[in-house]
Amino acid sequence: MNAPDALLIDQPPQTLREIAVGRVRSAIILGRFASGTRLVERTLCDQLGVSRSVVREVIRTLEAEGLVETARSGPIVARLDWAQAAQIYAIRRLLEAEAAAACAIRADDSVKADLRAALAGLQDAFALKAFDELNAATSRFYEVIFFTAGHVIAWDIVQRLNGRISRLRSLTLATTDRRISGPTRMAAICDAICANDPDAAAQAVRDHLTDAADIARRLLEESP
Repeated sequence: MNAPDALLIDQPPQTLREIAVGRVRSAIILGRFASGTRLVERTLCDQLGVSRSVVREVIRTLEAEGLVETARSGPIVARLDWAQAAQIYAIRRLLEAEAAAACAIRADDSVKADLRAALAGLQDAFALKAFDELNAATSRFYEVIFFTAGHVIAWDIVQRLNGRISRLRSLTLATTDRRISGPTRMAAICDAICANDPDAAAQAVRDHLTDAADIARRLLEESP
């Protein structure tokens, strides 16, 4: 107990509210709770094993993230349509292409190793169809890019959209086309950054998001 860090808690345990938020967020992102599904407090209390006050905090948090909206009947899973998705992809295209280009200029061996490690985690999760892990690995991949680029404010904007971005990602991953192009496009982004080629990195991001947006548009416009 002589070491000054002996009592340091590296990662505080999650609160009950945080666990409940994570469970419901994941259920929405993965489509277990479909768009428009009414979120009944009593039902969620029983499903989660928590009090009404915790459920109300969960709903407020997810409403702020854009995953829940209020209808006349009460809170429901937010509807996802192409008009909203198109705006999200447009924002991502601008912010992520700029960040990838700046990252490619600054990337040293340490950054390249971090990026390759994140890509490997992403590919492993994809192969196992472990979508929660895939979303976490993808977030880590982009975190390396944005922080290396020094685009901290842009990363904050992306994080505020993260729930809706993850929801779109889960939607497009369910298609055959996305399974082929997704990991390939992400690897192209990584390769361009590791080659310190800013133009190629920005273009790889645009190509990746164009593929994803095309698939999302088709799926959302076909849905009832």
